[in-house]
Amino acid sequence: MISKDRFNWLPLTIVASAQVLLVFNIATLKISIEGIVTAFDTGSGMVKTAIIMYSLMVAASVLGSTRLAIIVGARRIFRASLAAFGVAMAIMAWSPNATMVLLAQMIAGAAAAVLTPASVQLIAAHYSGEQRALALGRLSATRSLSLAPAFLIAGAIATWHDWRITFALLLLLAGTVYFGSLYLRHHSGLLPRTTITDKEIAGLGAVALAMVLIGLGSDNLIDWGVVRATAGAPFSPLNLSPALLGMLFGVVLIKLVLVWMAKRRIGGCLGVMQLLNTPGQRSMLWSIFTIAAVSSGVTFLIPLYIEIVQGRSSLVTAYALVPFTVASFIGALYVSRFRSPQAMRNVTRYAFLAVGTGLVLLGAIVRNDWSNASVVLSLAAVGLGEGALATLLFKSLAAVAPTEISEDVEPLCSATSHFAAAVGAAIAGALVIGVLSLNVNQHLARDPAIGTELRAHLDLNRVAFISNDRLQQVLEQSPLTPEHIANAVQINTDARLFALKLSFFALAGLTFVGFLPVARSQ
Repeated sequence: MISKDRFNWLPLTIVASAQVLLVFNIATLKISIEGIVTAFDTGSGMVKTAIIMYSLMVAASVLGSTRLAIIVGARRIFRASLAAFGVAMAIMAWSPNATMVLLAQMIAGAAAAVLTPASVQLIAAHYSGEQRALALGRLSATRSLSLAPAFLIAGAIATWHDWRITFALLLLLAGTVYFGSLYLRHHSGLLPRTTITDKEIAGLGAVALAMVLIGLGSDNLIDWGVVRATAGAPFSPLNLSPALLGMLFGVVLIKLVLVWMAKRRIGGCLGVMQLLNTPGQRSMLWSIFTIAAVSSGVTFLIPLYIEIVQGRSSLVTAYALVPFTVASFIGALYVSRFRSPQAMRNVTRYAFLAVGTGLVLLGAIVRNDWSNASVVLSLAAVGLGEGALATLLFKSLAAVAPTEISEDVEPLCSATSHFAAAVGAAIAGALVIGVLSLNVNQHLARDPAIGTELRAHLDLNRVAFISNDRLQQVLEQSPLTPEHIANAVQINTDARLFALKLSFFALAGLTFVGFLPVARSQ
């Protein structure tokens, strides 16, 4: 253990650097939409899918990762996950196609799922008493503190050089942390009475499958259909959308796992899921899910609109996200001092209202200027509430959880948050594209002449977010008159902004749905 008289920064620096890697990876992915789309000549939906795959892999793997780190040894798992993460960053830096990007993010997600609990265990092994609490607090703060710099640094590199350089630098940092981890104390693992049974593995596999089915279903709502299967669906039993069926099957599978656990009295790392059987604790998890989904939706929509629609740089996008990320850190820092259950409930209510109100204002006032004072204040309100809720809801759930499962509350909250991040990005993407497509077709229905010409040259069944310049380049190769081209560009401009506004209003609605259980609590 570290001496009580002197705080040794080296173990914390090594472990915290690994957390910085995780933050930079997902921040770079979100901030580099335009660069990735251009590099692989693909749509923005591919970047959305990469974000979703990363989040799903974390969510699907994290429940059993704490137990795995105890059994195998925290340092072994820490170094193995760093090596896997380094491989993922190498693939990202030199990926020849979009498929390899998806593979890289799946590997990165699996590595992140075991890296975080191993980091916490390493801190616990190297510090004791007040120093341990201090080190864990600083480790948690590192994740929040590094988000805004991650967006700014990744945005600057993507704007002035190439988005791949950031991933190459992350590979270098991963290698540095890997060799630096040799300093960390080695533990043999296999602690007494710590095992994972076959039943636990089966249960974890079923929960992971359910999350993947729901996540992939959400991601393919537009391509495969919301209720009825589209022509692009891989299969269509009873003419129903496989996206819908996958989501329904995933929900049913989670319910079956809960029933099976209660009947067979399955505990271990699955025992924490019993919290879903208690109304109060289930409502807390639902609130965690909604606020994480909303946060993911916001941080996906803003880069999408600024880079793809407005054609502006990644650095401009990073500046636009700074109010949200900084306010999120301030909110988390401010509420960490609350201890009274009543005070925490009151602040939770106000935080939900701040997020919902901020999104409503954002939907009402957003135009094309992200530096507008009203837009900045709205984003700051959303970030402030999100940061406060992420901290308060976890503390509230941990406070009421039974002692025997208290250590597994953090992995459950992490799984819920990452699962929500995947679903939030998927739903936000599906919503904005769906509204855009509907709006464009309604505009064209009012002008049959231009509508007929556009349908002859564009696939209006698969409307996507594109810049006015790119649309104009495509239309100039058609026999459309300059007047018709100008009208089409204006339709595109109006429809995109309307889709963004309606998406923010929908996220506000989701926020208020998550607020209802909190409002009813005493």
